[in-house]
Amino acid sequence: MEPQMHTVLLVEDAPFFRKMLGDYLRAMGFKQVVELPNGQAALKHLASAERPDLVCLDLTLPDISGYDLCEHIRKNPGMTDVPVLVVSARDLPEDKAHAEEAGANSYLGKPFTQEEFSKRVKHLLKNAPVRRTS
Repeated sequence: MEPQMHTVLLVEDAPFFRKMLGDYLRAMGFKQVVELPNGQAALKHLASAERPDLVCLDLTLPDISGYDLCEHIRKNPGMTDVPVLVVSARDLPEDKAHAEEAGANSYLGKPFTQEEFSKRVKHLLKNAPVRRTS
């Protein structure tokens, strides 16, 4: 993984999946994994925190949809190029198409292996614009 990649925003309402994905990301070498249970917490975090290097989000959240959250990220001028990985049990073609329309860069249907998840994350980051840190 590139050394400048260090912060992931993980938005997943199911505690088991949130912990599992957080563990996967930390195992990949991410220094900071911000794990949030809903869209409102994610919006609040995005408004007040440093820009993440990657956003992983579920589509089915208890308050606002992952689609809406993804659209919000894409409309934020400072985050238009942040890679967004949708991780969802909703695995129909129309779900994937809707996520793509909302601005997601990649889609991973549950269930999946740690290896599949890691490959997808690495691929997204490899193709992400290089971020300069001062």
